[in-house]
Amino acid sequence: MESPNITTDRLALLALKSHVTSDPKRFLATNWSTNTSVCNWFGVTCGSKNLRVTVLNLTGMVLVGTIPSHLGNLSFLTRLNIMNNSFQGLLPNHLANLHRLKFINLGNNKFGGEIPSWFGSFTRLQNLYLFGNNFTGLIPSSLCHLPKLESLNLGNNNLRGQIPVKIGNLSTLKSLHLGTNQLSGQIPGTIGDLLNLERLRFSENNLTGPVPSSIGNLTFLSYIDFSSNSLSGALPFQIGNLQNLEILSLGNNSFSGSIPPPIFNISTALMIWLGFNQLSGQLPSTAGLGLPKLEGLYIELNELRHNNLSSKPSSPVLSFLSSLTSCKSLEVLIFDDNPLITGELPVSVGNLSASLTLFYASHCNIKGSIPGEIGNLSKLFWLGLDHNDFTGTIPATLGSLRELQDVDLGSNKLEGSIPSELCHLERLAYLTLTDNKLFGPIPECLGDMVSLRNLFLGSNNFTSIPSTLTRLDGILFLELSSNSLNGSLPTDIGNWKSGSIPASFDELISLEYLDQSRNNLSGMIPKSLEKLQNLKHFNVSFNRLQGEIPSRGLFGNYSSQSFIGNEDLCGPSRLQVPPCKTDPSKSANLLKYILPAIGSVILVSRISYHDLAQATDGFSDSNLLGVGSFGSVYKGTLSTGMTIAVKVFHVNQDRAFKSFDIECEVLRNIRHRNLVKIISSCSNVEFKALVLEFMSNGSLEKWLYSDNHFLNVLQRLNIVIDIVLALEYLHHGHTLPVVHCDIKPNNILLDTDMIAHLGDFGIAKLLGEEDAMIQTKTLATIGYMSPEYGSEGIVSTKGDVYSFGILVMETFTRKKPTDDMFGEEMSLKRWVKESLPSSVVDVVDSKLLNTREREGLAAKDCILSILQLALECSAEVAEERIDMEEVVARLKKIKTMYLRGTEQV
Repeated sequence: MESPNITTDRLALLALKSHVTSDPKRFLATNWSTNTSVCNWFGVTCGSKNLRVTVLNLTGMVLVGTIPSHLGNLSFLTRLNIMNNSFQGLLPNHLANLHRLKFINLGNNKFGGEIPSWFGSFTRLQNLYLFGNNFTGLIPSSLCHLPKLESLNLGNNNLRGQIPVKIGNLSTLKSLHLGTNQLSGQIPGTIGDLLNLERLRFSENNLTGPVPSSIGNLTFLSYIDFSSNSLSGALPFQIGNLQNLEILSLGNNSFSGSIPPPIFNISTALMIWLGFNQLSGQLPSTAGLGLPKLEGLYIELNELRHNNLSSKPSSPVLSFLSSLTSCKSLEVLIFDDNPLITGELPVSVGNLSASLTLFYASHCNIKGSIPGEIGNLSKLFWLGLDHNDFTGTIPATLGSLRELQDVDLGSNKLEGSIPSELCHLERLAYLTLTDNKLFGPIPECLGDMVSLRNLFLGSNNFTSIPSTLTRLDGILFLELSSNSLNGSLPTDIGNWKSGSIPASFDELISLEYLDQSRNNLSGMIPKSLEKLQNLKHFNVSFNRLQGEIPSRGLFGNYSSQSFIGNEDLCGPSRLQVPPCKTDPSKSANLLKYILPAIGSVILVSRISYHDLAQATDGFSDSNLLGVGSFGSVYKGTLSTGMTIAVKVFHVNQDRAFKSFDIECEVLRNIRHRNLVKIISSCSNVEFKALVLEFMSNGSLEKWLYSDNHFLNVLQRLNIVIDIVLALEYLHHGHTLPVVHCDIKPNNILLDTDMIAHLGDFGIAKLLGEEDAMIQTKTLATIGYMSPEYGSEGIVSTKGDVYSFGILVMETFTRKKPTDDMFGEEMSLKRWVKESLPSSVVDVVDSKLLNTREREGLAAKDCILSILQLALECSAEVAEERIDMEEVVARLKKIKTMYLRGTEQV
C-alpha cells in the first residue's frame, strides 16, 4: 500500500497522463497503471530513502499535450526531462514549487509565452534547457542569480531584447546557448566574467557592436559561434588567448580590420570561419604552422589584399598557402572573393592535406599556371579556381582526382584543348570552362561522363561538337555559345542499324538549358527538339541556320532573341523571321550540326528460354534475388559473360501475364538513365520473362534495413534525386504520361555506382493524351498508395507524387509506413509532420546525425527541408500536391545548400 506522500506523486502523474492527448507509442497508456507502484512506472524513478518521485524522464516519447499544475506537487523531484515531445501552452506557475530541481530539460517542444521568472528561484539548478520552443519576450534577469547553473540553453526560440548584463554573475556556467532568436544590442563585456565557460553560442540573432575584449579571459572555451549577426569593429587580439578553442565561427557579420595574427596560433583549432565580413590586410605567411589540427578554414568574401600565395624560392619564409601544408587534417580551404593575391599557386599546393575535399580560390587575381601537382589531392570533390588570371593549359593530372564532382575553371586565360584525362572523372556533375582561350574539338569522351549535369564551355574557340554528347541523358545545362563551332555531323550518323541505341539531342530529356549561340552552325533546327519539355532556355542566335523554326512544345515560349542573326530561318512573324514558303521536311540538308532526332525505342532481339535457363542454372534457388506478387527475379549470366536479372512471371496468374504485357508496353516506350533498362524478353504460351539490367547493389530496401549496410545523408539525397528525375521523365518527359503506381524501396535498385533506378512497372498505367486520370481495380502497396487510389482506384501522376513523399520520409526516418508503431491514430506522415520543425531529430534515422557539430547541423537542416518537401508531396488532396518538376528543382537546391553547409556553419 502506498504512503500518503507517494499517493500525491501518483495523482500528479495521473493528471499529467490525462493532459496527454496523443501517446502514439502507448508508453503511458500501457505502463502508467494504478495496478502497479508509481516507482515502477516507465520514466519514473523514486528515491531509495523516502520513496518519493525524484526523476521524471519522458524524453522522445512523441507525446502531445499540456503540463498540468498538479505536476508542481512532485516536491522531491530533482530531474525533469520531457525533451523531444510536443507539449504546448504555458508553463503553470505551480511548477515554481519544485525547489529541489537540479536538471530541467523542456527542449524541442511547443511551449509558448514568456519564460517564467520563477526559474530563478531554483537555487540548486545546474542545467536549464528550454531550446526549440516558442518562448517570447525578454530573457528574465532572475536567471542570472542561479548560483550553481552550469548549462543554459535558450536557443531556437523567439526571444527579443538584450543579453542581460548580469549574465556575468553565473560564475559556474560552462555552456551558454542563446542562438537563433531575435536578440539585439551588444554582447555585454561581463561575458568575460564567466571564467568556467567552455561553449558559447549567440549565432543567428540581431546583435551589433564589437566583440568585447574580455572574451580573452575565457581560457576554457572550446566553441564560439557568433555567426550571422550584425557585429562590427575589429576582432579582438585577445581571441588568441583561447588556447583550448576548437571552433571559431564569426562569419556573416560586418567585422573589419585585419585578422589578429594570434588567431593563427591557436593550436587546438579545428575550424575557423571568418567569411562574409569586411576584413582586410595581409594573412601571415606562417598562418598554417600554428594550426596543426585545422580541418576547415573559411575566409571567403572579405577584403584581404596584398598576400603572397608563394614565396620566392630563395626565401626561407613560408607563404600563406605553403604554410597550410602543415595542417595535415585540413578538409576545407575556402578563400574566394578576396582581391588578395600578388603571385601564383605554388607547386606545394600538391602537398596540402590528403584529406582536402573542398578548395575554393575564385575571384582572387591569381596568376600563372595551375600546377600539375594539384592532382595529388586525391580526396578533392569541389575545385573552384574561376575568375582569376590563370594561363597555360588545364593540367591533365586533374583526371586522377576520381572523387571530383564540381570543377570550375571559368573566366581565366587558359589555352590549349580539354585534356581527355578529364573523362576519367566518373563522378563529375559540374564542369565549367567558360570564358577562356581553349580551342580544338570538344573531346568525344565527354559523352561517356554520364554523371554530368551542367556543362559550360561557352566563350572559347572550340570547333566541333561530338555526337557523343547526346549520351548525356541526365544533362540539365549545356552551354556552347560564342565558340567557332562549324561543320556537319559524321557521315554515318544516319546509318544506325536496328538493335542499337541511337544518340540525338532529343534524348537529352532532362535538358533545361541549351545555348549554341554565336557559332557557325548550319542546317535546320530538328523538330525532334520539340520533345524536350524541360528546355526552358534555348538559344541558337547568330549562326547560319536555315529552314522552319519548330513550333510545338516549348518552342511556342521562345522569343525572337533565341533565333536572331540566322538570315535563312523562317517561321511565325512574332519571331521576326519571314514566313516559310516550302516544306522543309524535303530538304536534303537535315543532318547538319544541331544533332538530329532518331526514335528512342530500344529494339532488341529475343532471348530463348534455353538461354535463360542456362544463364540461371535452371532458375536455381541459389540465383533467386526476390519474389513478388506476379513473379520471381533471378540473377543470371549469359554466354557472352553479361550479368542480367531475369524476371519470370507466374504462369498460373492471369494478372501476372497482364503485368508482363504492361511492363513490355511501358518499357518499350521509355528510356532514362534512372529507369531499369530492359535488355530483352522471352515469351511463349507457357513462359514469359523480361531480361533486365542487373543492379549489383540491390534494392533501397536492403540498404535501409540490413544491419551491415548504411547510407549517409548525401547518398540518401542522391537516391531520392535519382528517383524524382525518373518520375519527372515518366510524368512530363514523354508523349503519354506514365504513372508508375507502385513506388516503394523494393522497386528502387542501385547499380555499381549507387545510382538509383526505378523498376517494376507491372501495374503502371499509360495515360491517354486527354487523360489527367483514370480508374483501376489494381491495388498498389499498402502504406504507399495515395488516398484517392486506395479508396476509389483513381490513378494519376499525383498518386506517384504522394507515394514518392512517403518513400522520402521512409528513406530518412528508416521507418516503414506499415511499422507496428503506426495505426489508426498515428501514421508515418503524421508522425513526421508533428515533429517538424523543432523535433526533427526524434524521427530521423539516428545514424544520420553526425557527432561532429558542423556536419550534424548541416544534416539536420537538410533533412528538415527534405521532410517538409515530402509532406507537400503527400498532401491528402491530390490537387494540393506539387508536381515532379518542382520537386526536382527543390531537391537540387536542398543538395546545394547541404554541400555548402558542410563547408561553413
